[in-house]
Amino acid sequence: MDSRRLAYLRALDIDVWERRGLAKPEPAAEPALATQRSITKIAPVADVTPIRPAIGAPSTSHVDQLEWDELVATVSACQRCALHQTRTQAVFGVGNRTARWLVIGEAPGADEDRQGEPFVGRAGQLLNSMLRAMGLAREQVFIANILQPRPQNNGDPRPEEVQACIPFLYRQIELIDPQLILCVGRIAAQTLLNTDTPIGKLRGKLHHLAPTRPGAKSRPMIVTYHPAYLLRSPAEKRKAWGDLVLAMQTFEQLGSATS
Repeated sequence: MDSRRLAYLRALDIDVWERRGLAKPEPAAEPALATQRSITKIAPVADVTPIRPAIGAPSTSHVDQLEWDELVATVSACQRCALHQTRTQAVFGVGNRTARWLVIGEAPGADEDRQGEPFVGRAGQLLNSMLRAMGLAREQVFIANILQPRPQNNGDPRPEEVQACIPFLYRQIELIDPQLILCVGRIAAQTLLNTDTPIGKLRGKLHHLAPTRPGAKSRPMIVTYHPAYLLRSPAEKRKAWGDLVLAMQTFEQLGSATS
């Protein structure tokens, strides 16, 4: 493991251990999580059954036809739900629009609402560290949320708010065409997978976001904890690192399958 990666892992308060099958463990390093050994072995991609579409998945919509500039303008002017009355601005996804990695979170917070960019507060700083620990710069990935406006009182998104916003997220997914989705947080995971299964049971395995309309692709997805949760529960950072290892291994497997 190079010194820069080591520094990032230490910044996450995670004891250092190596990606299984990719490098030999360092003799002096003791694995931080013995339990992670059971989740870093992934099933073949072809054996994973896609999960049903998320709530509010549109079958046909004018949003499906929008290109980037039109999509950004539509989101900025959107009044589909009451949140447009309380937001400072809609927070559209940012990053590399041809990225192979797509990160999806829940919704903007106060910092994001002010700055107009997802994951810019303390949780965003931790997300940046998580990405760097994977060897990725923030600029290499695309980052988006289920909701574009900030929920009132930072509460959980309401069904009608998700229904209004999620077509915009699905269109971003189609335009980007990512190789792998990293879904962070309970709300985003349960929404995209249309389930009430606790996030603790969703993480550690490969999921697929089912096609959201006829002709769309099924999208491989890994679930992990939201950075904001990790700030409140730092002991869970070790589990999150196991999820990132799984994501990296899945990404490599997907790349091998298509090469």
